[in-house]
Amino acid sequence: MYLLPYEQAVEELKVKLKNLRNEFKRRKDHSPIEFVTGRLKSVNSIYNKANRLQFPVDENIAWEIKDIAGIRIICQFIDDIWIVVEMLRQRQDMRIFLEKDYVSTPKESGYRGYHLAVEYPIMTATGQVTIPVEIQIRTLGMNFWATIEHSLNYKYEGIIPSDIRRRLIEAAKASYILDNEMNNIREEIKEAQIIFTRKREVPMESLLGLVELDLDLDAEADDIAGAGENESEGNDKTR
Repeated sequence: MYLLPYEQAVEELKVKLKNLRNEFKRRKDHSPIEFVTGRLKSVNSIYNKANRLQFPVDENIAWEIKDIAGIRIICQFIDDIWIVVEMLRQRQDMRIFLEKDYVSTPKESGYRGYHLAVEYPIMTATGQVTIPVEIQIRTLGMNFWATIEHSLNYKYEGIIPSDIRRRLIEAAKASYILDNEMNNIREEIKEAQIIFTRKREVPMESLLGLVELDLDLDAEADDIAGAGENESEGNDKTR
């Protein structure tokens, strides 16, 4: 019951941010938001993090941990991250109270991403409640690296062997170099994606023509197969 408002906050924000992405796509503009995911910390995770950080588990625990409700926004390019951050700063339905830039200054582990902690008001059966939500913004490359690192942390229970840790850091550097290269040619990539999308938008008349052509080809294939069977039967009778 305690987590219901946090679940509601996650679902509402996912819908709003996905609609924002769809609005860009409907306008045929490049969307700085590639996709959006959300998650709710489990009760065990909340207790484990509170114990690790030595926070008392009381009614204020959500404001200490800040990421019981979490949203992740994935972008194509590094520049998209700054666009999304500015878009969130301009929103009237939330208030940012903490920002952490791990893009410009990565964590010691090699992790990169931009984190925002926001106050998000929701309406419940008992009235309005303000929920803290953490929003993480990453590129596709940053997200891939973070997912792998999280899996290894889980496997080794937070104590990753030094050799693997070193290789992870090197992989994070390589991923960031790739992100920067893609960012440098982003206008070319955007143009190519627009052309590709237009080519995929086939008019209904053309689509029906393709279906009819497909059916004709299927019919021809059946005729050829049937003729082959008849010929085979004729040969069998001759024998």
